[in-house]
Amino acid sequence: MINRVILVGRLTRDPELRYTPSGVAVANFTIAVNRPFTNQEGEREADFIQVVVWRRQAENTANFVRKGSLVGVDGRLQTRSYENNEGRRVYVTEVVADSVQFLEPKGARGNAAMMNDNFMQPPQPPIGKTNQDYGNPFDDDPFAGDGKPIDISDDDLPF
Repeated sequence: MINRVILVGRLTRDPELRYTPSGVAVANFTIAVNRPFTNQEGEREADFIQVVVWRRQAENTANFVRKGSLVGVDGRLQTRSYENNEGRRVYVTEVVADSVQFLEPKGARGNAAMMNDNFMQPPQPPIGKTNQDYGNPFDDDPFAGDGKPIDISDDDLPF
């Protein structure tokens, strides 16, 4: 049997880090993943996927990403159920992440956190300014091919 999920999306809120009674770290967060098509009004919709990650990866995720951060999640789909305070059975479907990849450099997190509510458009510069005045990271593709090797310093890494 195969149960594999790979997603790329933006966090809808900061990760919630908790610890089990035995001291194991667990983080929960939700990512917005754009659908590959537009609706009848020409707008792009998103799916909101719940993710849970355990142990060291949970601590790293809680420490290095915030609302609006772009992440890649590799894991498996899991369903579970529990009884709520009213005695009703509640069913939950979530991705249990084996790996969470941080897809933006540390400096870009501030811009990502200012993304608007639908996580589709980068923030706009103040009136009278242009993106060139600020070096908008959304306009630059560091992997655009000029054939030269990419120089990455330790400061570019989120860990």
